[in-house]
Amino acid sequence: MNGPSALSVSIGLIAGLATFLAVGPLAGVFFIWAATISWAAYFALGGDMTAAKNTAVCSIFGVFVATYAAYEIATISPDNMLGFPLMAAAIVTVTVIAMCLAANIPALATIPATVLGYSATFAYLLQTPGKLSTDVLLGAGWDNPVFIVSFSLALGVGLGIASAKFAAKLTTQED
Repeated sequence: MNGPSALSVSIGLIAGLATFLAVGPLAGVFFIWAATISWAAYFALGGDMTAAKNTAVCSIFGVFVATYAAYEIATISPDNMLGFPLMAAAIVTVTVIAMCLAANIPALATIPATVLGYSATFAYLLQTPGKLSTDVLLGAGWDNPVFIVSFSLALGVGLGIASAKFAAKLTTQED
C-alpha cells in the first residue's frame, strides 16, 4: 500500500478506536476533540519524535497558562471600574504575550502547539457550563482543565505516533 493510503487507513482505524474510547470507557475523562488537535499538530510539526515532544510539552504549557488566565478572569470583581470585558481582554492579552515570549526557552519554542493548548482550554471552559469557576480551576477533580485537557492532548500525541507507526507497517507489508 502506498504511503498516503496507508496513513489514511491507519488514521481512520485509530480514529474509530479513539471515538469508541471517548464515548465509551473513557467518556468524561478523554475529549476526542482535544486529542485530534494535538494529533494533527504532531503531523503538522513533522510527525517525528521531536514533533511529539514539542507538541506534548508546548500544548500542555498552553493549558497551564490558559488555566491561570481563566482563574484571573473568574476572579474579576463585578464592580471593577474597567468592566468585565475590558479586564478579561487585558488578562488574555498579557497571558498570550507572556506565553509567546516563553518561546525564548527552547523547550517552549513551539508557539503553535502552545496556542493550541491555550485555545483548547478556553474551548472547554467557555463551552462547558460551570467550568469557568474558581472551584474547578483550583480543584483537584478531573474536570480541572490541567488534568482533563492535558490528558486528552497528550493522548492525542500518542494517537499520532501510533497512527504513523501503523501506517509504516502497512506500507512495508505491501511493498
